[in-house]
Amino acid sequence: MCGIFCLLSLSGSHSECEKTIKEHLRRRGPDSSRDVTVTGSDARYRCSLSAHVLHMRGHLTPQPLEDDAGNVLLWNGEVFGGFPVAAEENDTTAVSKRLSSCSSSSQILGVLSSVRGPWGFVYYQKAGDYLWFGRDFLGRRSLLWSFDVELGALTLTSVAACSSGRHWQEVPAAGVYRMDLKAAAACSSVTFEMFPWAHRGEDALSSCSEATLGCVPDGCCAVINQSGLVLPSPVCPLNKSTPLTLEITDFEQNTHFSAQDLERLLERQDEPETVKRLIDVLSEAVRRRVQCLPLREDDSVMNDHAAVAILFSGGVDSMILAALADRHVPPHQPIDLLNVAFKLQEPKKRSEPTKKAKKQQGKPAESRPFSPFDVPDRITGRAGLKELQNLNPERSWNFVEINVTQEELQKTRLERICHLVHPLDTVLDDSIGCAVWFAARGAGLIAGDDGQRPFTSAAKVILTGIGADEQLAGYSRHRVHFKTSGYEGLIQELAMELGRISSRNLGRDDRVIADHGKEARFPYLDEDVVSFLNGLAVWDKARLTLPRGVGEKLLLRLAARRLGLGPAAVLPKRAMQFGSRIAKMEDGHEKASDKCSRLLTG
Repeated sequence: MCGIFCLLSLSGSHSECEKTIKEHLRRRGPDSSRDVTVTGSDARYRCSLSAHVLHMRGHLTPQPLEDDAGNVLLWNGEVFGGFPVAAEENDTTAVSKRLSSCSSSSQILGVLSSVRGPWGFVYYQKAGDYLWFGRDFLGRRSLLWSFDVELGALTLTSVAACSSGRHWQEVPAAGVYRMDLKAAAACSSVTFEMFPWAHRGEDALSSCSEATLGCVPDGCCAVINQSGLVLPSPVCPLNKSTPLTLEITDFEQNTHFSAQDLERLLERQDEPETVKRLIDVLSEAVRRRVQCLPLREDDSVMNDHAAVAILFSGGVDSMILAALADRHVPPHQPIDLLNVAFKLQEPKKRSEPTKKAKKQQGKPAESRPFSPFDVPDRITGRAGLKELQNLNPERSWNFVEINVTQEELQKTRLERICHLVHPLDTVLDDSIGCAVWFAARGAGLIAGDDGQRPFTSAAKVILTGIGADEQLAGYSRHRVHFKTSGYEGLIQELAMELGRISSRNLGRDDRVIADHGKEARFPYLDEDVVSFLNGLAVWDKARLTLPRGVGEKLLLRLAARRLGLGPAAVLPKRAMQFGSRIAKMEDGHEKASDKCSRLLTG
């Protein structure tokens, strides 16, 4: 993984924002930094490429990587499948070798479409003076673009700076783009030739909307490639079948569900084989993402430093990731569970405890000291920790309590987080971006022999549960669509969720997590997992006639039960901004979709 940067100048001028952006990029890639400049044969264009590498696999390979033919690759990705990459081999080297052997556009597209794993890339192809760039089908790695009309300069970067005065956009994860650099220099204008992702049987035009072609920087234009070439989609299309009738079972009439009820449902329904297949494909996705990882140079198997961490709330998504990681992380290595909480305001003192407080847990209210960090996700996280300890008491589970005050939040947002969230700018982006940034930093407290002690996670890989709700109807809005429009409405919403996840979530989360020199990995968005879930009928994934905590993500809850998890399997969905209580720190009257003034730097 790395931070990549490309500045294409058609006038020879330099961009003012280059230095600021590279400071952000260095945090993504602390292990190696390098710059390469290429110019056209007639010196009418100048392409400055820079990369900052986080070493994850094989020998440390500095980027940009040049081959013997003069081609230059910036690769921000991981190859988890599609073609063999040996444990001691570097992903960038493997991809570069395959691209170097290509003599046609269709062959380059064949290499890119074969990769299983997240990627964003920029590739200077010397033969033909072409510049290729793009993101994987799901958009799991950030890539932003901006064009300065006055300077005639196109910038591509993993991270921008919201104070740069430039208008930044995320490169749509709708395909791969190619520029003819000679043609651009000759006419001083930029045209992107697009090669869209498409399912088998789709043509280039139907797979790429006018809106996508129009989503380019001001002063540029995009056109479908004249050959009609596409990248074959790495996942199968969504199953859009609907049931002829909707039968309500006695289970669906039950309003109070327990983990034992899930066990009985597992025994009597047709799902057991489907549940097993989900566990198998998800377990393999986790295995690919947690094995063959380098420990930090100062780590050893005898201390408490882990190679893998999990964004952990104790909910079913993160609990399953932890249970599956336990299968594949070497038994002597700890696993870090990163649990973030934002400080609550202390409630006003009462002269007499309320009846409700007295009844709670059978204790008088005054005997339970108020803890300002006992937010909902902290409480469920501790409960989840106990379940994991019961599941494998031999494993060292580092439950990292990450506590954030309002003062630290405001200072860090202004200095760092606003640049990482940019160009997204809503209240929701602010809440999620800040919560994920502090969680990924991993600086908090863990339990020791003499109470809690300071601890900072050194894990380079952070697993996150994003993708589960989007594919398995985990959000409350899915129930709304189901109630109003039945299965057809639910299917349309799920199709939209996966289609927009690159622009709504993934670029932001990649930028925020990577700012700590760590890599976000998304097992629920593994190509095989997505294909498996896309192939199922929607009622096999979720049964929204069942109550909250059961019906949404039902298939995942059944998998949790089969894995030996208990109460966590029936916890209702709680959004991170509410579970961590970051939403309580700010204006309570804001809507998630409102523009967030706190993300503006001036």
